Amino acid sequence: MSTAGFNSQNGTGAGQAYANGPSQNPVGLQPGVSYGMTHQPTYNPMQGKGPAPPGTGIHPSGPYQPVHPVSSYQPGPQLSSYPAPSGQSLLTRPLMGGPPSHTPPQFISPGPRLPPPQATPPPPAVSSSSYYPNPRQPQPMAPAWHYNTAPPPMGQPTSMSIPPRGPVPNHVNPAASSTQSSTPYSPAPPAHVSHSVTQPPGPGMPPTSLHGYTQPGPAPPPMTPMAPHTYQSSRAPYGPPPTGPPSTMKPTPPPTGNLMANATPPPPKADGTMAGNGPQAPNSYNHVDNKMAGMPQSGQPGRHLGHYPSLPPGYQNTSAAHNAGPPMHPAIQAATQPYTQAPSTYQQPPGGPGPAQLSPSLAALSLQSSTPEALRVVNLLHERNLLPPSPIPAPTPCLPQDLQKINCNPEVFRSTLTSIPQTQSLLNKAKMPLGLLLHPFKDLSLPVVTSSTIVRCRSCRTYINPFVSFLDQRRWKCNLCYRVNDVPEEFMYNPVSRSYGEPHKRPEVQNATIEFIAPSEYMLRPPQPAVYLFILDVSHNAVETGYLSVFCQSLLDNINALPGDSRTKVGFITFDSTIHFYNLQEGLSQPQMLIVSDIEDIFLPTPDSLLVNLNECKELVQDLLKSLPNLFEKTMETQSALGSALQAAFKLLSPTGGRMSIFQTQLPNLGVGALQSREDPNQRASAKDIQHLSPATDFYKKLALDCSGQQVAVDLFLLSSQYCDLASLGCISRYSAGSVYYYPSYHHQHNPAQVECFQKDLKRYLTRKIGFEAVMRIRCTKGLSIHTFHGNFFVRSTDLLSLPNVNPDAGFAVQMSIEENLDDMQVVSFQAALLYTSSKGERRIRVHTLCLPVVNSLADIFAGADVQAITGLLACMAVDRSATASLSDARDAMTNAAIDSLTSYRQSVLTIQQPGLLAPACLRLFPLFILALLKQKAFRTGTSTRLDDRLFAMCQLKYQPLVYALLMIHPALYRVDDLTDEGALNVNDRTIPQPRVLQLSVEKLSREAAFLMDAGTVMYLWIGRNCHPNFLTQVLGVPNYAAVPDNLYLLPELDTAESQRTRAFIGWLRDQRPFFPSLHVIRDESQLKPTFMQNMIEDRTESALSYYEFLLHLQQQISK
Repeated sequence: MSTAGFNSQNGTGAGQAYANGPSQNPVGLQPGVSYGMTHQPTYNPMQGKGPAPPGTGIHPSGPYQPVHPVSSYQPGPQLSSYPAPSGQSLLTRPLMGGPPSHTPPQFISPGPRLPPPQATPPPPAVSSSSYYPNPRQPQPMAPAWHYNTAPPPMGQPTSMSIPPRGPVPNHVNPAASSTQSSTPYSPAPPAHVSHSVTQPPGPGMPPTSLHGYTQPGPAPPPMTPMAPHTYQSSRAPYGPPPTGPPSTMKPTPPPTGNLMANATPPPPKADGTMAGNGPQAPNSYNHVDNKMAGMPQSGQPGRHLGHYPSLPPGYQNTSAAHNAGPPMHPAIQAATQPYTQAPSTYQQPPGGPGPAQLSPSLAALSLQSSTPEALRVVNLLHERNLLPPSPIPAPTPCLPQDLQKINCNPEVFRSTLTSIPQTQSLLNKAKMPLGLLLHPFKDLSLPVVTSSTIVRCRSCRTYINPFVSFLDQRRWKCNLCYRVNDVPEEFMYNPVSRSYGEPHKRPEVQNATIEFIAPSEYMLRPPQPAVYLFILDVSHNAVETGYLSVFCQSLLDNINALPGDSRTKVGFITFDSTIHFYNLQEGLSQPQMLIVSDIEDIFLPTPDSLLVNLNECKELVQDLLKSLPNLFEKTMETQSALGSALQAAFKLLSPTGGRMSIFQTQLPNLGVGALQSREDPNQRASAKDIQHLSPATDFYKKLALDCSGQQVAVDLFLLSSQYCDLASLGCISRYSAGSVYYYPSYHHQHNPAQVECFQKDLKRYLTRKIGFEAVMRIRCTKGLSIHTFHGNFFVRSTDLLSLPNVNPDAGFAVQMSIEENLDDMQVVSFQAALLYTSSKGERRIRVHTLCLPVVNSLADIFAGADVQAITGLLACMAVDRSATASLSDARDAMTNAAIDSLTSYRQSVLTIQQPGLLAPACLRLFPLFILALLKQKAFRTGTSTRLDDRLFAMCQLKYQPLVYALLMIHPALYRVDDLTDEGALNVNDRTIPQPRVLQLSVEKLSREAAFLMDAGTVMYLWIGRNCHPNFLTQVLGVPNYAAVPDNLYLLPELDTAESQRTRAFIGWLRDQRPFFPSLHVIRDESQLKPTFMQNMIEDRTESALSYYEFLLHLQQQISK
C-alpha cells in the first residue's frame, strides 16, 4: 500500500537524499540530488494568501456534535428546493501565494507541478490552487495542479543497458535470439510510419459538437474510407432526450436506468466466482495447453478499424465468447459483461451511429437532432435526489460495436476520459485530468497462450492485440506506432480452430486481456522459487496483543495452500531488543533458536539453514509454529529493533528474492531505523495544516530500494494501539511494491472484531495468487505520453515499473498528456504488459489493451467523462500534494478541480446560459464526490483523526483498485429492516436482496428502522431507537432495543427469513472484495456513533459544510 509521505513517483520527501530513480544502487546516489519521478518546476512568485473568509472548515473545532435537521429521523415530504442557510456568508476564493520553489533536476518522467510548502494557511479558504491555470483571473496565477501537462524532462533517462546490481528481473536478454530486432522491453523510440500507406484521401468529419457547438479547425481525415454502415454502433444518445421544459424548482425523482452514479459496490471476480479466502481459480497456472481448446466464436464479422476496403471477408474481426458467471448486481453485471456474458457484451445505447464514425452530413444531422443523456443539463441546486438507487457501470466508450465487444474490461483498465481530446490545448480547456486506472493482476479467467513466438511490433515492441490492422495475410499494422510488421509463419496457425491461414482469428487478436507463457528470451536467470520469510515482533507489547497465536494458527491452517511448487522455501525471524533466527535444517529433531544480540553489526549465524524447503522440512516448521506463542509469553522485553531485523532479513533473501512479511506492534525504538513519536494528540482535531505526513528518516526507503534491486518485496502488518509512525514505516512497503495492513487498537480480548478481520485478511494474504520478479510497462499510441505513476513500486527507468512481487489486490494509476496532436487519428490505444514469474516457476506475460475514440469538441470530451475514475485519480494526486505541499493546499486543489471543470462546461459547452449551478448529467455527482474526499479521513480537518489513521487512509486511496477506493470515499447506505426478495439476485442457490442505495444524510435515517452503511473496510449496522421488535428478535436475537449489546460484531445465525436475508446481503457485499470489512452494530449510545455520523457526507458538521452549502460555494466561485 502506498504511503502518504511522498509524491507519486516515489520522489523525495523533505530532506531525502535517496529518492526513487533509475539507479539500481540507491546508496550510490549523490546526497542532495533528487531522483524522484515527479519534477517540480519553479513557480512564479504569487501573491500571499489573503485573510480567509468563511468556507469549508469555518466553524471552530471541538468535540463532534452532529447537527441534525429538525426532522432528523422522520422521513417527511421532500423539500421543493434546498433551504438557503440563514446568516451563512458565502465563500470567496482568495489567491494563494508563496515563495518560488525549485527542485533539482530529476532523471525520470516529469509529473504534476506542485507548490512549495507554505506557512499554515487558514483551512476553510478555497484558494486558486488548481491543477491548471485559471483563465478567469487576470492577476498572477496561484499554485496549479497541471495534471494534463508534463514539464520538460531534465537530464537523460537512464538506459536499461546499465547492469543493475544483484539478481535482475527477467525482462531483457542481451543475448536474445537473432530473430528479435530488439529486447522485449526496448525503450527505443518508435519509428513513425506514414499513414498514406493505408489512408486514401477522403472527406473528414466536420468539427461539430453535441450541443451545436462548433470547434474551429480542420477536420481529421478518416483512417480508411468507410461506408456509413461500417460503424452502426457508436455514441448515440445515452437515453431518450429530455422532454418538456427544464425543471426549475421542482424536485426531480431519483434517476433510473443507465445513468452515472457514485456508489459502486466492489464487483465479483470477473471469472464469475466470488472473491473469498479459498484457493485461486483453478486455471490460474494449470491446464495451460487446454486453455485455447473450444473457445466458441460469436458475433457477426465486422469491418475492423484500419482494414483496407479490399480486405477479404475472412479477415473481419470477431469476438470470443466468455463464460457466463453467477448472477450479480445488475450494475456490476453491466460493468463486467465482457467477462461474464456472451455474446452481447457492452450493449450500445440505442439511437444509431455517433459523430466519430459518421459521414459529415449524417454527423451534423445526428448532433443537432438530440442531446445524449451524458450531456443532459442538470441544475444541481434544484435536483435534490441525484444519487441513483443502484450502482452503475463505467461509461461505455463511443466505439463501433465490433471493437467495443472486445475492448478491455473497465475493472482492469479504465480511463478518466472515454473520449480522448485531439490536442493538449483542448484537454486543458476541458479542465479535467487525463489518466488511466489499472488493476493489472486482478483475479480473472483468461486465455493463456503457449507459443515459441510472441508477436510484437518491431519498432515500439507492442504486443499484437485486437486493435491492430491486418493489411493482408502476411502484414499487420501496429495500433500504437503504425509500423507495418510481417506476420510470422507460426502465427498463421490458429490453435483454437486448428486451422491455417487466418491470423486475424488467433486468440491474441480476439482478446483484449491475454496471458502468454514466455519463452527463454524473456529470462536472464532461471525463474526464482517462491520464498516466504516471516519477521515477527515478540516484544512484551506484541505478546500482550495476542496476535502471535492468531498468526501461527492461521499459517498452520493454510501452510499447504501457500502458492508454490516443490522448490518453495520458508523462514522465520523474531525480534525484540535482539534478533532470533531459527535453524530448521532437515534432520534436526526440533527447531533451534539462534540469538544475535549485536544489532549494530548484524550477521546470519547459519546462512544455509535459515531458509528451508517447505516440503522437506514441513514438520519442523509446524513444530516451530506450535511453540512460538508460548516461547515468549513471559517476556519483559519492551524494546523493538525492527531496523536490524529488516537488515538481517534482507541479507537472507538477497540471493533468491522473495516476500518478506513483517508483523509490528509498536514504534521501533532501538538500533538503526529507531523512531520517536511525532504525534501531538492535542493537534488531532486541528483545523490547521497537519504536520508529519512525510517520513522522519530515509532508512526505510533506502532499504526498500535495496530490496527492490534484489527482487524482494516487503509487506507490513501493523497491529497497534499506539502511534507507530506509518509515514516512515510505510516506505518499506511502498518502494518495494509491498502492501500495508493496519489494525489499530488490536487486542485479542478487547477488540474481537479486529481479530476476525486479521484472521480473514491473513488467510487471503497467505493463499492468494502471487507473481515474483515482475516488471510492468504501459505503452500508448504515438502522440500520448505518461508522466506520473501512482501506486507501490520502484521506477527502474522512465516507464518501467519494478514490482518484486505483484498481487491481485493492487491497483495503479497514471497521469497522461498529449504531446502531439491526434488530428489524423480516429482511435488511440493503451497497452499494459506485466511480465512476472508465477509461483509455479513459469515466466508469464499478462497483456491488457484498451481502445478509445479521439474527439475534437469539448462537448464530446464532457460526454465521455468518467466521474468515478476522475475522482479516483484526483484522490491519488491529492495524497501526493498533501506530502509535497500541505494538506490545505490539496483540499483547495480538489475543490478547484470541481470549480474549473464546471466553469469550462458552462462557458464552452452550454449554448444557452441559465441561472443555477449547471453540470452535465455525467458529472452531476462530481461535487458530491469532491465533498466526500474533503470529509474523508485522509483529508478532513477539524475532526479528531489519529495521524496513523490518516496516513493509512492515504495509503488505501493510492493502492486500492478504483472500485474499492470509491466505497472508502463515498460509502453506500441501505435500509435493511424491510429486506424483501423482490428484485433479489440468486447466487449459488442463495437469494441476495437488493435494497436501494440511499443518500448519506440523517434525513434518510428513521428511528423506526435499521440501516447498513458499507464504507469499504468497515460496515456499520445502525439500529433506530424505535426499531421494529420483529427485526430485533428475528435478526439480532434480542427482545428489545435496550438488550442490543454494546460491542456486537457478529450477527447470530437464526433460522428466520429475516436473518437469512440480512446475513446473505452482508455476506454478498463482503465476498466482492479481497479484504474483510468488520461489522459493528451501533445504537444511539454507542461509542462508534460519531464515526457513523461523520460518514453522513451531505450533512453539515462543526468543521465542514453541508452538500448544499458546498454547492452554493461552487456556484459563487463559478459566477465570478
